[in-house]
Amino acid sequence: MRKLCFNPKTPSFSIARHSLSLPAPSSSTSSPITPRLSLPDPRSSNEERCIEEAEALIMKWNAESSAYAKVTSLFYEDKNEAKQYINCVNQLQKAMHSLLSQNPSSEKLILAHNLMQMAMKRLNKELYQILSMNRAYLDPESVSVRSSRTSVHSNTSDYDDDFTAEEDVIAAGDSISEVEQVSSIAMADLKSIADCMISSGYAKECVSVYNSIRKSIIDEGIYRLNVEKLSSSRVNKMDWEVLELKIKSWLEAVRISVRTLFNGERILCDHVFGSSESIREACFAEISRDGASLLFGFPELVAKTKKSPPEKMFRVLDMYTVITALWPEIESIFSSDSTSTSAIRSQVLASLERITESVQTMLSEFESTIHKDASRLPMNGGGVHSLTIQTMNYLSILADYSNALSDIFLRSDSPPPPKSSSLPDSYLYSPESDDSTAPALTARFAWLILVLLCKLDSKAKHLKDVSLSYLFLANNLRHVVARVRSSNLLYVLSEDWAAKHEAKVKRFVANYERVAWGQVVESLPENPTAADARVVFENFNFRFEEAYRKQNLFVVADRELRDEIKGSIARKIVPRYSEWYNVLLATVGSVRDMTRMEYVNFTPEDVDSYLANLFFFGTSSGGVSSSSSSVTASPHRRRS
Repeated sequence: MRKLCFNPKTPSFSIARHSLSLPAPSSSTSSPITPRLSLPDPRSSNEERCIEEAEALIMKWNAESSAYAKVTSLFYEDKNEAKQYINCVNQLQKAMHSLLSQNPSSEKLILAHNLMQMAMKRLNKELYQILSMNRAYLDPESVSVRSSRTSVHSNTSDYDDDFTAEEDVIAAGDSISEVEQVSSIAMADLKSIADCMISSGYAKECVSVYNSIRKSIIDEGIYRLNVEKLSSSRVNKMDWEVLELKIKSWLEAVRISVRTLFNGERILCDHVFGSSESIREACFAEISRDGASLLFGFPELVAKTKKSPPEKMFRVLDMYTVITALWPEIESIFSSDSTSTSAIRSQVLASLERITESVQTMLSEFESTIHKDASRLPMNGGGVHSLTIQTMNYLSILADYSNALSDIFLRSDSPPPPKSSSLPDSYLYSPESDDSTAPALTARFAWLILVLLCKLDSKAKHLKDVSLSYLFLANNLRHVVARVRSSNLLYVLSEDWAAKHEAKVKRFVANYERVAWGQVVESLPENPTAADARVVFENFNFRFEEAYRKQNLFVVADRELRDEIKGSIARKIVPRYSEWYNVLLATVGSVRDMTRMEYVNFTPEDVDSYLANLFFFGTSSGGVSSSSSSVTASPHRRRS
């Protein structure tokens, strides 16, 4: 983006101020204006003509001798005369070179020296006026837009090129906005003045005026973006809500500052001082140093805060993301090897390093929080635990920062997650294989979920009902997998990870069905006979009612899982029960006669209906609609 760079056409020459050892002027030259000299030497005719032309124009615009020049701007009054003025000063400088080589004590040289001082004073004033009067047009945003539309001049361009560029802008007319037009003209004027003053040995005066005005613009811009100077102690004392608002404000401010504020100033500085790399770098460093230090020091202050609410991780990662995205532009804008600009780059890198350390610390604290969770199991019949919900919410949001986290893990030297051998021996979720080649990000997320599942397993052991513990594990693991599949966690952990854990959910469900409904299934032996019907039906009634009464109070929050479990139980029970029912029906002769038998409490349709409404009371607070197979906490005998 920094394309407006120019190299000087000639070396800087400071004869007018530092290279002369002039004799004291005679009484006839005590005034800055000396009588014209008689120059009989034909070799001096060019220098004499140059000095005469320069004297006339310089004196015309000398504010100390002309009331008109005191209240009028040369560059605003007459562009052609301003161009002529610059050329005269350049020619005067060349004449001084020639006179110095011919006669260092020449009175003509003294006159030229005095005229040069007047000219530099005038140009310094013009520089200040252009910078002051065009603050609105030389704002970094206007400069950035202008730089994207104008062509870059060759490094070998001379002073006339600046005025040519100005003429091109005027000729462009309506194709560019008024702001761009004015800013382009002002930039051309500033460059011509700066080139002239630098080549004449007055760089210090030029830079002083330029820096004082442009630095105030950068500092004001930073202030308007709500970036303020903060101490570490003040940040630590802030409520998190206040600090979070400041972080969000900074995220917007840093984008504008880099892409508009500093970039625009870099372009302007490179253009105005294109004739001297050392000067333009020193200028930009001085102008941007305080504002950049204030801006890029903020992330480090936030990373150092002792407050660690869950939201801090995401805001810190936001800062890391925006800094890394802007880093190529930051590195380009602050590319100089000067002490000031290299210090800015170092500060940005230091902030990234501090954020990296902070993220690693917060991840460790998050893992420790899971380990230390002492919340009691909710009285919700084996539903999803609050720890599972909170952990997966956190991890699913964290997965949105996978690119930033991958970069952080690559940058940091932190040890990898512990091996699964560090888990308790009783842990049911030990990985089936140790993939040591998994990316650091994948390994870290998988480990955190592993820690969660281990904690859930320890909680399940406190449940007195074995079937409930299996249902609790199935519910929670199903929630984990569901959150993985519905978020970027799937891309972090992979489809294979999700499939393996879904298989574990099915194993938990199978264990639940075996423990909770196994005796019901076993009460219906194969090869039914009418002779054994009474014993079988009475045994079934007892087992089914007992199991249903208990299991209907349990919870399966996931609708799909709930339907899968109910369907699986129904497929194991209803067909067997139908066989026994049909064998007895064939013996009795009619359904009416079957309903009169005390030990036949249910039709196959009743059993299927009850199982279809399993877990109803544990998952719904709504009323129960009346029907021929109303749902109750315990099945009841059908009456004719």
